[in-house]
Amino acid sequence: MFSRITGTGSFLPGPPVSNDDLVRRGIETNDDWITSRTGIRYRHLADNGETSSDLGLEASRRALTAAGLEASDLDLIIVATSTPDFIFPSTACLLQGKLGNHGATTFDVQAVCSGFVYALTIADKFIRSGSHQRALVVGAEVFSHILDWSDRATCVLFGDGAGAVVLEASDRTGILATALHADGAHHGILSVPGSVSGGRVTGDPFLRMDGQAVFKFAVRVLAEVGEECCQAAGIASSGVDWLIPHQANIRILEATARRMKMPMDKVIVTVDRHGNTSAASVPLALDVAIRDRRIEAGQKIMLEGVGGGFTWGAVLLEL
Repeated sequence: MFSRITGTGSFLPGPPVSNDDLVRRGIETNDDWITSRTGIRYRHLADNGETSSDLGLEASRRALTAAGLEASDLDLIIVATSTPDFIFPSTACLLQGKLGNHGATTFDVQAVCSGFVYALTIADKFIRSGSHQRALVVGAEVFSHILDWSDRATCVLFGDGAGAVVLEASDRTGILATALHADGAHHGILSVPGSVSGGRVTGDPFLRMDGQAVFKFAVRVLAEVGEECCQAAGIASSGVDWLIPHQANIRILEATARRMKMPMDKVIVTVDRHGNTSAASVPLALDVAIRDRRIEAGQKIMLEGVGGGFTWGAVLLEL
């Protein structure tokens, strides 16, 4: 028994916001500085009342349509998010209600930018066990709601969006190998170090990041976990048709590709269009590349994520 991706979908809220638009909003930066250091040209920002489940709903509908399924066909829904609608219930339960599904196993996964890779791995285990047949796996984020817009080192990097896949039990090869890791000793280099207690926010409610430390850590572990997945599947990295790393920064993508000895023309890059959308970035990029027909049936794709925690992981699959 295998699990196969049978449909993908994505959604970006509102019109694209360019680097020049940020300057016009009063942020002390410029297009050349952002583009040369990050590769980001645009991002999408949700309205104040727009939530992760709202974005996830649109991506999910598109993925279900692509798979030829109805929401009622699902028996598992997992949402990866670091920006949930509420403390509880889970964003997955809220999404389930909006979809009109009743009875599916439903929960959130919190692994920040690795969240989608974590969630997809978990869904694969459920399906391989035989307990579930059809899963909806979603990465959805509204990071604009937790950004300090006076901190130009971080606020220009992130955007909002959602991506989703439908994963189904199949006799055909699908997910070939997975690998997940975490090391909480590095929690301080990327975090939102605040919480709610007694009706108040305690600590710092905004995203804080040590960019250089994140870069060095991310490049190393992405290359390592990619090789780990290849070894588990019994293939060389040269046998991977497409690499889809977490879309955080073009320099991280380029450095990861070099370490894995993969040319950039085999790396799917969408960070220029939407910035770092955390758990949404990998499924967003996957959906784009499937819909523009770069990715074809039978090809092998490596999905990789790395995020606060620190967490990291990879999924090697055949479409």
